[in-house]
Amino acid sequence: MSDSPDPFLDKIAIVTGASVGIGRSTALALARRGAHAVLAARRTELLEQVAGEIRSFGREALVVTTDVTDQSQVNHMVDCAIERWGRVDILVSNAGEMVRSYFDALTVEHIQHSMAVNFYGGVHAILAVLPHMLQRGSGHIVAVTSMDGKLGTPKEVPYVTAKFAMTGFMEVLRQEMHGRGIYVSNVMPGRVDTALIQNLRVPWISPKMPPEAVARAVLRAIEKRKPEVILPPLAVLYHYIHTFSPRLSDWFERLFHIEGWEE
Repeated sequence: MSDSPDPFLDKIAIVTGASVGIGRSTALALARRGAHAVLAARRTELLEQVAGEIRSFGREALVVTTDVTDQSQVNHMVDCAIERWGRVDILVSNAGEMVRSYFDALTVEHIQHSMAVNFYGGVHAILAVLPHMLQRGSGHIVAVTSMDGKLGTPKEVPYVTAKFAMTGFMEVLRQEMHGRGIYVSNVMPGRVDTALIQNLRVPWISPKMPPEAVARAVLRAIEKRKPEVILPPLAVLYHYIHTFSPRLSDWFERLFHIEGWEE
């Protein structure tokens, strides 16, 4: 980042899934720190509302209605950013969709749909911005994945499959970008209080955190150039338990009914 008083000042940040939830909170948090935002999602009206809030901070916002499952639309979104500002400093690949199914009812279509949004949606955005960042020799790519990309949760095999794939993709990207001026971070939250799981009742041990907490983690990952951020602390503990003993973590899954209850 630059030597400016705030490392986000006048940076150009693309945020996918920016209309609601984590994406909205992240775009607003970046703008409060001085960044200009490219807002991408499918719902134009909601994006315009976020853009209005950003402009009230004295920052610029560009709305580009985008379906991240379509590479051509993602390419267009990045081209719009380059045409407007000449560069992209930060990409926050956040767009996602919860796709749940037990194996008993699982179909290939469940997996394909989840991969299209939760994996290829991120890949499309990263591959679109990467040539520009490499040409300039600077940039930061953040994927907002999930703890489901580290630990499988019952009834979430389509979602878990895509998030595990994205975690692996980010692992390799981070290593290959070392020394080339491009920083790579994977932010992996547990349950987040968004529309994705609004009908899911969760156990006390896995509470829903506000999207603003994830936004703060994203900014911290960029500012400190952290390769991985897991939150909340209980999720970190659960990750270490699983690393030490998968059987023990499986027992915790069953004991606390981590997958929750649909209402």
